[in-house]
Amino acid sequence: MLFSELGLGPDVLRAIEDKGYTQPTPIQEQAIPCVLQGLDVLGCAQTGTGKTAGFTLPMISILASGRARARMPRSLILEPTRELAAQVAESFETYGKYNKLSMALLIGGENFSDQVKKLDRGVDVLIATPGRLIDLFERGNIMLNDIKIFVIDEADRMLDMGFIPDIERIVSKLPKTRQTLFFSATMPPEIRRLADAFLTQPKEVTVAPPASPAETVTQAMVLVNEMDKRKALRHLLNTEDVKNAFIFCNRKRDIAVLQKSLERHGFNVGALHGDMVQSKRTETLDLFKKGDISLLVCSDVAARGIDVQGLSHVFNFDVPLSPDDYVHRIGRTGRAGKQGRAFMLASPDDVKLVGAITRLIKREIPMIAIDGLETVEFGDEDAVRPRRGGRGGPAGRDRSEQRGRGGREERPAREERAERPAREERAERPAREDRAERPQREERAERPQRDDRPQREERQPRESLAAAEARRNNGDNRRDRDRNRSRRRDEDDDDGVIIGFGDHMPAFMLRSARPRVVTEVVDNTTDTSIESSQED
Repeated sequence: MLFSELGLGPDVLRAIEDKGYTQPTPIQEQAIPCVLQGLDVLGCAQTGTGKTAGFTLPMISILASGRARARMPRSLILEPTRELAAQVAESFETYGKYNKLSMALLIGGENFSDQVKKLDRGVDVLIATPGRLIDLFERGNIMLNDIKIFVIDEADRMLDMGFIPDIERIVSKLPKTRQTLFFSATMPPEIRRLADAFLTQPKEVTVAPPASPAETVTQAMVLVNEMDKRKALRHLLNTEDVKNAFIFCNRKRDIAVLQKSLERHGFNVGALHGDMVQSKRTETLDLFKKGDISLLVCSDVAARGIDVQGLSHVFNFDVPLSPDDYVHRIGRTGRAGKQGRAFMLASPDDVKLVGAITRLIKREIPMIAIDGLETVEFGDEDAVRPRRGGRGGPAGRDRSEQRGRGGREERPAREERAERPAREERAERPAREDRAERPQREERAERPQRDDRPQREERQPRESLAAAEARRNNGDNRRDRDRNRSRRRDEDDDDGVIIGFGDHMPAFMLRSARPRVVTEVVDNTTDTSIESSQED
């Protein structure tokens, strides 16, 4: 089947001919007619099969008639990453160059005012990441009640990045009568649930088993010690016919380390990861596409949707933590029917990750050996990975395992020689200290004899029980008298004679008193008398 048989507009067909394409891919062949008919589409196909053109080409034909109003776009495309959004924007510019369609790209890292100006003029196609779209919507710079076509691209990646709540919020702002296109490379249960919620009687298009690598990619794996990975990578770069290549790492901090290592060995290399500012990311990717940079050390931000014409190789310097990421990484090569090669560098303790990948793709990855490097096998305890990393990560764990196997047996012999003088010194110390402390011990031994004699002479006879009882009664009587005095002080009023604590005392510190009856208990007898608070 040819593109001319799919029902696309003449201007779109001219743009396709300029690109040199004549036959559509399987996903394009099945999806384009359904989109032109206005049906909801659920597309699932492996990466690199042309899903982007599967919805951009019919959207241009549909939107060719009509005009957008200010701040009310006619179509919306959501992308998980800035690079993928920018690439979809390039596709619209390429295939829509003969159509007078306006387009706006809303991504983070760009100036708000420039994006708002485009929205004010009205746009036919709005391509955005979820975060920036919500920001502009909350500011009142955009309205979504005129969306005719809504596209969710790379839905499984949206799920991995935690964008599903944002997508549900955006969908709640869209009109009920719309056409929804849902594309994903894999179809986990969560994505299936979202598709059922967003789509209305969709046409399901599946052209290849989900999460399966393209047949045009030749795969291989090198099993080496962790410390030999850089040397193995340099060997592959020198022996393979590498035109340009992506080199994937799991962690962002490892990207800078590997980039500097390759630069020291004379390779033309750049870096790309999510912590870079958007202007630097765009500049680096443009240099790579132009050929000014031949190698790009990157994170999984470059594993989805980025299309580089004629990418010859993909190197997995780290085994991906998710088996789906392996399929997306190697899918950057072998695109549009061209051949590509993908190598994965694994160490012995990557056996579980490699096993998950082989179960997903349902095939074994061939192993190759590199001359000059030690041959290891999975589960080889002698080839422990001293991983790169910080405290608490794999590096610390592997170093502790190395100490547990090798260092624990050798340490006693080294420490015995080092600690022998210290043990001899501790053994001789009591003999030396005994002579120095002997006079002090003799003085302490004689001191109790001199101090005990006066104490024995001053010891008083034991008091009788009756005397002890009388002493306790007297103490109780004294406590009762003190309690009564304090109670009387609390009950004083302003009547009576004014008394003071000295002629110099201010008036507010003077208090009044009056004669009162005091009852005291003395020697078990009650004595009632009148007491005056005036002092003689």
